[in-house]
Amino acid sequence: MKNQSDISVKSLTLAELANALGAELKGVPDHVVTGLATLESATSSKLSFLANPTYESQLASTKAGAVIVHPNQADICPVSALVIDNPYLAYAKASHLFDNAPQITAEVHASASVDISAVISNTASVGANAVIEAGVTLHDNVIVGPGCVVGANSVVGRHSRLHANVTLYHGVRVGEHCTLHSGAVIGGDGFGFANHEGKWQKIAQLGGVTIGNYVDVGVNTTIDRGAIDDTCIHDHVILDNQIQIAHNVEIGEGTAIAGCTGIAGSTTIGKHCTIAGAVGIAGHLTICDGVHITMRSAITRSITEPGSYSSGTAMSKTQEWRKNAARFRQLDSIVKRIRAIERLGKKP
Repeated sequence: MKNQSDISVKSLTLAELANALGAELKGVPDHVVTGLATLESATSSKLSFLANPTYESQLASTKAGAVIVHPNQADICPVSALVIDNPYLAYAKASHLFDNAPQITAEVHASASVDISAVISNTASVGANAVIEAGVTLHDNVIVGPGCVVGANSVVGRHSRLHANVTLYHGVRVGEHCTLHSGAVIGGDGFGFANHEGKWQKIAQLGGVTIGNYVDVGVNTTIDRGAIDDTCIHDHVILDNQIQIAHNVEIGEGTAIAGCTGIAGSTTIGKHCTIAGAVGIAGHLTICDGVHITMRSAITRSITEPGSYSSGTAMSKTQEWRKNAARFRQLDSIVKRIRAIERLGKKP
């Protein structure tokens, strides 16, 4: 796998950018920008954006060549403006126009170990020291980075990329246009054991993992294979770094999960949910579509109505927290005393 060693600086006129982003240009059409920068650090050769009102105060002093703004900010922008209803989405699209990642050519590196039965598209790339086992299929424009392992009978769909040192166990199916970041492990055994007289008997995990299209899996995230049926990650799911997804979990289309969240086995999460960092979700639960769970929440029962859910206590000064923690331990006795007083109050 050869990387393009000399990455040329990409340059676009504001007119070209407006056309590509579907934005209205207020400014100099032939002004050229060569990259993205924050409002505070941008120079005249850079494009910036304003999506969060917190940073509106920086707009007046920006030196950017142009700024992507909402129509409400267009009149106060001191430089050229690319006006659009969703500036953050436009920024996301612009980031790809200036992407400076090295280009990768289609080849199988001489040091890669490829089983003779593997089917590899002539437009796919396999990096140094990668291992492609028996029965694997790599479709068009797949990129398998250095040190990856693609286990027996696994399939990787068109335009998907495995960054360096990703491991797919056997029988894993990855859809199209997916990105799996370094250290991700897909299809490891679920945590299945039966106890007999104090000893643990391992249960063979007979299912696999099925990942849909346009799924992004973060660094060191793990998705366990199913015990019998597959663990399923549906289309357009995005998973942050260091997430643990246990066996037979199902995650619905368009759901986003932040780092260090753990999901226990056989839980089903609906479509278009957002789960913040360090959330713990117990097993055998169902979470309906359109649920938001805030940071560090512990979910111990199913959620059947859309909305925002939280648990735990917010940060406070240590001295105050200790007092509240002591009171929390006294809640049961306090409730009993209140109920006793209420019963006395109801007597004639």
